Amino acid sequence: MILNRRTLLGVSAATLGAAALPKVSFAASGSGKKRLVFVLQRGAADGLGIVAPVGDPDYARLRGALAEDYAEAPRISGLFALHPSLTKSAEMFAKGEMMAVHAVASYYRDRSHFDGQNVLESGGTRPYERKDGWLNRLVGLIPATDASGIAISQTIPLALQGPNKSSSYAPSRLPDAADDYMKRIGNLYMNDPKLHMLWEESIATRQLAEGMDGSANMRQAADVAALTSRMLSAEDGARIAMIETSGWDTHFGQRQRLGRELSRLDTLIASLKDGLGPLWNDTMVIVATEFGRTAAINGTNGTDHGTASAALLYGGSLSGGTVLGDWPGLRQGDLYQNRDLKPTASLENVIASSVASHFALDPEITRRTLYPSQ
Repeated sequence: MILNRRTLLGVSAATLGAAALPKVSFAASGSGKKRLVFVLQRGAADGLGIVAPVGDPDYARLRGALAEDYAEAPRISGLFALHPSLTKSAEMFAKGEMMAVHAVASYYRDRSHFDGQNVLESGGTRPYERKDGWLNRLVGLIPATDASGIAISQTIPLALQGPNKSSSYAPSRLPDAADDYMKRIGNLYMNDPKLHMLWEESIATRQLAEGMDGSANMRQAADVAALTSRMLSAEDGARIAMIETSGWDTHFGQRQRLGRELSRLDTLIASLKDGLGPLWNDTMVIVATEFGRTAAINGTNGTDHGTASAALLYGGSLSGGTVLGDWPGLRQGDLYQNRDLKPTASLENVIASSVASHFALDPEITRRTLYPSQ
């Protein structure tokens, strides 16, 4: 469903979102023990390439060769087409298990990867304003004493940093330590309650990931998804997971590079669905990036840093199968600063309203907790 842009003229992009967009809704689902996976596309993913507005008369003119991939792509929601590499996603879209929200952007309006990612992860209004992240604050909102978050990463990313229980895990590339050695370390921590608890948690996480090879396999989307599914499926496992993806900075050769990264993303999501099994009905996946890319192709068959992009949502109970948003158009006068897709919705509002609906939380409390500075 694409809203009429004229109904929203004069409203600032920072205030758009839950009030301006149709509500993201969910069908009744299984156990009620909800889970969330946040997939961060580091590098500024091209929303105009992921969910292409092929029905906009200015799209082909601006995109040139980049528009050729959609020649045979079926339309969705009238105006758009999914990138052909998103084959499994297209099947989920048809089943109502996927949707997109277009022309969205975070509070950030410049074009630095580091600053944009910091604002997106922290939920602040400017770079380095906050030391904790919105995902960690969400852990504190979930009505469960055992709620925790985990990042499939060597370190805890900013989005999960904060006072609520969160950790990270990635298989080591070093040889496994001998059982006797691990036991001796455990004995050293036995008389320190805090260190002993942390040690026990790390051992439990390690056991959940047994069978996952390090080095090469961690670079494979299906293996990352399998590990994430294990962490979320355990009886006392995490309720929130974060996965970081890269390779989205497509300044040159975008046609091949974007197709490759979207194929990996498609495999990641499909493998998550397979790995979670029945728990897929209680899981929502949010895919988002720090900012989008320019509306026009550049001289090296790529696109440069832009502003608005598209956010993707997946889940077994999602009432999807649509593209939400207020499409601003791609005429020169409609572009942000005469170069970018203009943001007409706040990514923060999209995230807050989606997770509030998914976890059955109060929308206003959720918004104020996740984004207290905005």
